[in-house]
Amino acid sequence: MKSQARLFTVHGRVQGVWFRDSTRKEAERLGITGYAINLPDGNVEVLACGLQEAIDLLEAWLHEGPPLARVERVVAGNPPSAENLPPAGFEIA
Repeated sequence: MKSQARLFTVHGRVQGVWFRDSTRKEAERLGITGYAINLPDGNVEVLACGLQEAIDLLEAWLHEGPPLARVERVVAGNPPSAENLPPAGFEIA
C-alpha cells in the first residue's frame, strides 16, 4: 500500500493540555510519522504520514484529543511537498 500524507490544523483549547504529546503517542500506535507543533494563534498543526487507514483513524482521534482538550474543529489541508516531509518518527515542537 502507498503511503499518504495529510496536514491538519486543530482548533480549540489544544495548547497546554498535553495535545501534542498525546497526538505523538496515538500516531506512534498507528505507525504514523510526522509532527505536531503549536501555532502562534493557539491552534496545533499536525502532519500525518502513513497508510490512508491509519491517517483516517488519527483524524478521527484529533476530533476528540486528550481529556483536557476542547476541540472545536479540525481542518485538513494539503501536506508540504515530499522533500519537506519528516524522514522518520513523530516529533513534537
